[in-house]
Amino acid sequence: MTRLPLFHSTVRPEWIDYNGHMSEAFYVLVFGHATDALMDETGLGSGYRESTGCSLYTVESHIRFLQDVSDTAHLAVRTRVLGAAVRKAHFAHEMYLVSDPASEPASAAAPVATTELLAVHVDQRAGRAAAFPDAVRRRFTELTEPAPVWAGRSIAAVA
Repeated sequence: MTRLPLFHSTVRPEWIDYNGHMSEAFYVLVFGHATDALMDETGLGSGYRESTGCSLYTVESHIRFLQDVSDTAHLAVRTRVLGAAVRKAHFAHEMYLVSDPASEPASAAAPVATTELLAVHVDQRAGRAAAFPDAVRRRFTELTEPAPVWAGRSIAAVA
């Protein structure tokens, strides 16, 4: 099975909130950069976007914040493609703490945050969804792997 490379980031001091840990906005930022890396790996990078006027738009996401992340922590994000259709891609990111800026998470490591996303391929010039090019769709297909157990959850109602 083909796996995407990890995306790495280091928490910056300005990402720390009044509670002393990474603010929720910056989890989204790191996950957004991991999505950009996914786009690069599937043929939807900057050259594609500039030449076609098409891009990937996130239309739904669900984030789980599982553990506090502190200043200067090193992060690795694992991305999984869960499926793709003619115009849509379903994928997930898992964020891990790692020992240095380029390392892999320990095999038993639990994620500090996860997100599941649904994205639509959009022709920005036409202002509507558009089919993925065949090569991009094939790449998504070869990268597809089983969904993690946490994917597909919804927020539980408060009783």
